[in-house]
Amino acid sequence: MATPASVPAKPGSIRRIVAASLIGTTIEWYDFFLYGAAAAIVFNQLFFPGSDPLVGTLLAFLTYAVGFAARPVGALVFGHYGDRLGRKKLLVLSLMMMGGATFAIGLLPTHAAVGSAAPLLLTALRLVQGFALGGEWGGAVLLVSEHGEPERRGFWASWPQTGAPAGQLLATGVLAVLTATTSDAAFLSWGWRVPFLLSGVLVLIGLWIRLSVDESPVFKAALARAEERKAQNIVEKAPLVAVLRHHWRDVLVAIGCRMAENISYYVITAFVLVYAVEQAGMDKQSALNAVLIASAIHFVTIPMWGALSDRLGRRPVYLIGAAGVGLWAFPFFSLVDTESFAALLLAVTVGLFFHGAMYAPQAAFFAEMFTTRVRYSGASIGAQFSSVAAGAPAPLIATALLAESGESTMISLYVIAAALLTLLAVWVAKETRERDLSAVEPQDGVGGSTSPAGSAPAAPTGS
Repeated sequence: MATPASVPAKPGSIRRIVAASLIGTTIEWYDFFLYGAAAAIVFNQLFFPGSDPLVGTLLAFLTYAVGFAARPVGALVFGHYGDRLGRKKLLVLSLMMMGGATFAIGLLPTHAAVGSAAPLLLTALRLVQGFALGGEWGGAVLLVSEHGEPERRGFWASWPQTGAPAGQLLATGVLAVLTATTSDAAFLSWGWRVPFLLSGVLVLIGLWIRLSVDESPVFKAALARAEERKAQNIVEKAPLVAVLRHHWRDVLVAIGCRMAENISYYVITAFVLVYAVEQAGMDKQSALNAVLIASAIHFVTIPMWGALSDRLGRRPVYLIGAAGVGLWAFPFFSLVDTESFAALLLAVTVGLFFHGAMYAPQAAFFAEMFTTRVRYSGASIGAQFSSVAAGAPAPLIATALLAESGESTMISLYVIAAALLTLLAVWVAKETRERDLSAVEPQDGVGGSTSPAGSAPAAPTGS
């Protein structure tokens, strides 16, 4: 007879849980692409005027980078309390903070109205966004992973990952409509605010969905065990301490796994816009259309890769993706250099196809690396610290390499180096597909405790 912790959610329930997780990751990426576009188009004029236009743009992008810097802090805080209080409570809080900050950006006075306070307020809100986003991803994928039936965990947990292409499509679509229906002056005056204010609608929908789902049964069982330990005067270690003491290898593996996934994604979707226009001489709209079409295909293929990881395992699928982006690095730029839209579309589509093979199983893979009472902390720390090291500087490094050499060879080698690092990390990791998320380990939050009688031991952790 199944224990409460191992009872999977009903089909209708798991779909609501997936929707609750997906709405948050979609807002995350909607915010990411929206802020990046606004920083390049209007923030330099509205919040950093009086300086050289290029300097204004760099200052605007600096506020963008601040959000990345805040993510690890959010991962630490949300991970700690998510492992102590529950996934659902922290996901509701992260969504309110994230969406609230995005909505508030749409209401900000500009430099013309309040002077230097404008960029300071913008930076403060960006910090709030980054802090909230640091805890969003871990909670979203854990809520799904801990609810879904084990044999389909990879498939269900891959759906929050589709928030990346969904957010990109949504943000680009809103901006396309606004730029097509407003003049340049109107967009600069008030039009740019509309996409930020629309995030308020997404937040309300997200809150309605998230408040309607139940807490993870796996976490409920772990919390009950913690209460028993407390009654026995057994003091649990803080989740962060337990992660660093017992799961530090898993954290390093997670960071290594994300290097190729993070770097390749920003090169394929963000830097390619710069390269296609500045180096290959293509028009920006063609480059943007290629990324949009490829993102739509990416959205469809991510759950397919997730389902395949349920059959083959997390490691084989992840290895396919890492090897694929490495092998595709040189053909990718060769196709873009042809200045053909069809070739550009093929380059981006194949690149995102291989990226999906890493991104799809990543949610279940990282969740399965850690025990329940430290899972939120471990998955969030591994994911967000790698974002600072890999994702944040990737477009800047690629741009610098292009400026230095004037061609793409060094950028391809940069992607290949990241792929090799990820291949090594995945190779030394242990397969986790069969791992029981409800199992208890001796180091599960306390020292010297033992698994309750009748519970199955978890598979070995670490790499």
